[in-house]
Amino acid sequence: MTPTQTSQNTNLIHEVEEDFRSFIEDNMFPCVAAKAALAREQMKIFVAGHLACPKDDRDILDFIYEFVDQYRASDKDFHTACVIFPDTHPLNEQAFDRLFWGRLQALSDLDSLNYPYDRRVDQNPASPNFSFSLKEEAFFIIGLFPGSSRQARKFRYPTIVFNPHEQFEELRTLKRYDKMKNIVRKRDIEATGSINPMLQDFGDASEVYQYSGLRYDKNWECPFKYNKI
Repeated sequence: MTPTQTSQNTNLIHEVEEDFRSFIEDNMFPCVAAKAALAREQMKIFVAGHLACPKDDRDILDFIYEFVDQYRASDKDFHTACVIFPDTHPLNEQAFDRLFWGRLQALSDLDSLNYPYDRRVDQNPASPNFSFSLKEEAFFIIGLFPGSSRQARKFRYPTIVFNPHEQFEELRTLKRYDKMKNIVRKRDIEATGSINPMLQDFGDASEVYQYSGLRYDKNWECPFKYNKI
């Protein structure tokens, strides 16, 4: 890579990161937890390439591993890790959903070479206690991309957001989760005109229905499968 290419790449990464921070800071963005993570400098961002390409998987996983270490060592609330794919061509919701699950599957397969699944959650995506796991840490996943039907998920580039599941359990223990959830849902209604029809509370239905943002029908089966390599 030439010095000019390195400079261009650095400039692109900086531009993508700033775009994402502006997206989170916008008054129309409903998630108060994400806003808090950004304000407290606990939102970590990694800029990858194309959502369909496996070339960045090892680097993404290393990024998540470092994030997990920092999260576990912290005594503060609201941590999130965001992986952005600015090289991705325009997608409809069905194509984004397919590539989204493909990337999560690839990361899980690679992770299984190093770590078992988080035992605090279920590895079966049909289970109401399912949560995605990397480095033996459960995550609630959110997908963003410009073609989403949900206004709150319309970011300029496809993005996968990794929210540590345990921090939501801690908020429930502290009786703070319901208040935060109600604020987010109220803002989502203001932004889109309706509550996300896929929203469920953990333990009521599987989280997978909320991950990519696509509205699934009753016959949909999650394509993710945990494979212990």
